[in-house]
Amino acid sequence: MSAGTLNDGGRGGSWVRVVLWGGAAALLALPAVAMQFTGEVNWTASDFVFAAAMIGGVGLLAEGAVRMSGNGSYRAGAAFALLAAFLTIWANGAVGMIGSEDNGYNLLFLGVVAAALLGAVVARFRAGGMAIAMLLAGLGHGGVALGGYAADPKGATFSLAFVLLWLLSAALFRNARSG
Repeated sequence: MSAGTLNDGGRGGSWVRVVLWGGAAALLALPAVAMQFTGEVNWTASDFVFAAAMIGGVGLLAEGAVRMSGNGSYRAGAAFALLAAFLTIWANGAVGMIGSEDNGYNLLFLGVVAAALLGAVVARFRAGGMAIAMLLAGLGHGGVALGGYAADPKGATFSLAFVLLWLLSAALFRNARSG
């Protein structure tokens, strides 16, 4: 592997990893900086802890996916699955997907993320099983979004965009299986 790849064979890190983790730290620092200039951003310590756990968790899972497979389609599939999960949880926590963040219906979207994770574990993170798990997550997410349409058409339509992330992930994992 070249020096710029994420999978550095255990040599202690690469510049790509430093850039990605540095970017994660910068992303986490943005609200702290914004709070110095505007009163519209008002994060509490628990907001920072939640964001750090989310961003750090995605980073660790991404590193695991990179170490698991050198296949570019597998890595991209994992990236899109992580993006779908991250954005689903973040949007639910921030404003809610259907109605407000206090709407209990939104827990169903978190169930989709949990089901995707369970499917990945059951598939033992193998590309073929991951493709099925992400396809089912996409279908589940779409079903939940459509089910919430009557209560919040705008939120449901927004939520349907996340289906594309799950389905793209499924297609990439399927490609990794056949590649």
